[in-house]
Amino acid sequence: MAMNDTTSDEHGPSTIERLVNVVALPIGRWDRESRLVFCNSPYLMWSGRTRDELLGRTLAELYGDEAWGRARPAFERAFRGATTSYERLLRHGTLAGRWARIQVFPDADANGEVHSVLTIATDIHEDVTAREALIASRVRLDRFTENIPYPLTYVDREFVLRFVNKAYCEIIGKPAEQLLGRHIGAVRGQRRWAEHEPHFRRALEGKTVQYTRLVDGLANNAEGGPRWLRTSYVPDFDAGGEVVGLYTVTIDVHDLTVAQEQLRRSVERDMLTDVLSRRTMMDRIEAALVTAMHEPVALFFVDLDGFKAVNDRLGHREGDALLIKVGQALQSSVRADDAVGRFGGDEFLVLAQVRGPAGARALALHMLEAVRKVGAEVSGGGVSASIGYALAPSDAQHPLKLLQAADDAMYAAKRLGKDQVQHATARGGVRPEAARPA
Repeated sequence: MAMNDTTSDEHGPSTIERLVNVVALPIGRWDRESRLVFCNSPYLMWSGRTRDELLGRTLAELYGDEAWGRARPAFERAFRGATTSYERLLRHGTLAGRWARIQVFPDADANGEVHSVLTIATDIHEDVTAREALIASRVRLDRFTENIPYPLTYVDREFVLRFVNKAYCEIIGKPAEQLLGRHIGAVRGQRRWAEHEPHFRRALEGKTVQYTRLVDGLANNAEGGPRWLRTSYVPDFDAGGEVVGLYTVTIDVHDLTVAQEQLRRSVERDMLTDVLSRRTMMDRIEAALVTAMHEPVALFFVDLDGFKAVNDRLGHREGDALLIKVGQALQSSVRADDAVGRFGGDEFLVLAQVRGPAGARALALHMLEAVRKVGAEVSGGGVSASIGYALAPSDAQHPLKLLQAADDAMYAAKRLGKDQVQHATARGGVRPEAARPA
């Protein structure tokens, strides 16, 4: 169904517009002349313009030749049927100076012909600036290693020590004259040599190698406990390009590694429930559809019944506690390789590999029962779930269309009385199922 379709059907008015506005990301549809022919409400806020100012204009007219230069290769690939993305620094409105990732994917008709492409804009400014800050921090660390007391060695092709610095001598506990001329494996011991030898040998092939590991029992560690250390193995080339030796330098990257992990987790996880974030779930769905022809998947849209009454009756703290328990129950209902995420409010998404419709329905009923058990623990009860699901590739082969199909099925379950499951069809309808789950 085309993205500019705003007609009503049996599932309610403006199904697609409702869906893309729920997604809360700027979505636009562009024809072959790169003219904007449809945009959702978040796109209007993102662009800082009215719909009349946007529709019918080319991307270059709206955002300039530089923006079109960044977008053009991705548009061309999308019109050939590929899903792709690009990044650019925004220049318009209140978003000027912020980085965005634009996903571009084909909007094919029933015959598979691509007459337009869809774009979804995601703000990645914090990610980019954090990445640049981490890179800059690493560059500074690399410069400082020449002047700060980090262990530094040089070995020849036979791994015989030819140079050691003061910090290395302090770690080994021996003066340089007792180390130079000896095999580094004999100096460090057989266990440590077995751990590091593969990295030394890769560096002898002319590759700079890095090995990061958690090390306990470090001397001069005032904080105590294990710390992350990174050893770099850097080949030394002669005038003819042959590797004649290796430099090794070990630096403490504990704070940087912890910061990277915290950054990664804050992006990937929902802060309240600790299930995956909406952005991460959309990435997982997109990745799963690449191999769906060989590894079918089901997307489940889970919406809680009676959640508002819990908030009104018991307060938001109890409501938040319920969402946390539901997230945990859904995670316990699926395999470790499956993905559970929070879409927003009291809505969750579950992406799981399935063998077919029967397996998907069985999993949906299993999740339904898990939510019932959580709801039964709430004072006053009345909490259940309406679950709609769609299969890929049989029901849909594009992320948003798969999400739309599962969302439609979930609303069909609500119309049938809630506390049950429904399966979408490839044509956008909903398969009839028993009014109550077995």
